[in-house]
Amino acid sequence: MRVIIVKDYDAMSKLAAKFIREQMEVKPNLVLGLATGSTPLGLYKELIRMHKEEHLDFSKVVTFNLDEYIGLPKDHPESYYSFMWDNLFKHINIPESHIHIPDGTIVTPEEIESGRLPIRKIEAYCEWYENEIKKYGGIDIQVLGIGRDGHIGFNEPGSSLGSRTRIKTLLEVTRRDNARFFDGDINKVPKYALTMGVGTIMEAKTLLLLASGENKAEAIKMTVEGPVTARYPATIIQLHPKAIVIVDEPAASQLEYEYERA
Repeated sequence: MRVIIVKDYDAMSKLAAKFIREQMEVKPNLVLGLATGSTPLGLYKELIRMHKEEHLDFSKVVTFNLDEYIGLPKDHPESYYSFMWDNLFKHINIPESHIHIPDGTIVTPEEIESGRLPIRKIEAYCEWYENEIKKYGGIDIQVLGIGRDGHIGFNEPGSSLGSRTRIKTLLEVTRRDNARFFDGDINKVPKYALTMGVGTIMEAKTLLLLASGENKAEAIKMTVEGPVTARYPATIIQLHPKAIVIVDEPAASQLEYEYERA
């Protein structure tokens, strides 16, 4: 695992974008795994700049998103479908047919809570998503953020470290952290999500985990220096053959050992 400490959020975003650009230059049809939330926004902004000012070409790139809320239609302003189009896709020359985002409408929250789940439909969809990734030769670079509780994707603490794409119930801490996107009202935050599993994530050829801010410092310390445990799902990246962690100084503030600086 390679850990790189940079000065601030802007430096983190630019270094991550530079790494992706370099890989795209080697492989124009790069398969990118993408994340949502506030952490990758700077990365996406820099990729857009590279496209517009430096002619970075996304015409052959294929993307797979980590997750999506259950129960939000695509046109909901807080769906991850809307997030990705607003913050990246509509600003670059990626074909719509190359974009893959989990469909959060395959089941309703009411069906989950009532126990009337269309199990076969859910399993078939999750298997299809996994097979689409395989069809394109697997994910080359999986971009990851990290929750304060160590979750990656929506794989909450306690998730199986070998898990595959599936529906997960979101913990209150995750919903509370995400309430800022829902007018600060936790009751508006969906309780369920469709997410790639930890095992799915670990099959990516390269993991690129980004973290910024002092509120992520404990999670980064556990991820980089703690034991591998389902209590902190992100710790599994210690076992990946090519994991790159880029963090700013506040997020790195609890690390005990010396790491690369850029």
